[in-house]
Amino acid sequence: MVEQSKLESGCCAVPGSALKTEPRPIEGPEADEELASLAKAIGHPARVHILRILSQKEAKVCSQIVGEFPLAQSTVSEHLRILRKAGLIRSRENGPRAGYCINYETLRRLKALVAII
Repeated sequence: MVEQSKLESGCCAVPGSALKTEPRPIEGPEADEELASLAKAIGHPARVHILRILSQKEAKVCSQIVGEFPLAQSTVSEHLRILRKAGLIRSRENGPRAGYCINYETLRRLKALVAII
């Protein structure tokens, strides 16, 4: 259990430099491309459910997320990979275990991009 709590406490810690990002436009071709990419990442009910699960707690290990679904571990892992690639979640590995948490910066960006439609 100690290993799990280490994953949970450190996964979502944001380095100070990550908080200082250049503002990006919310309109135009690049913003449209970014929104399409993020929308594709959340375009499956299982991925939306994963985001909801992670919003309830700072971080969870893969086995906890898998336990919430009637899906194979490999399928859940693929959904996690897609969300991670899109930047919507982050992971922190500790040996064979990985902790996952929401990347709130990207989630805020998604909300801003959607808000102008």
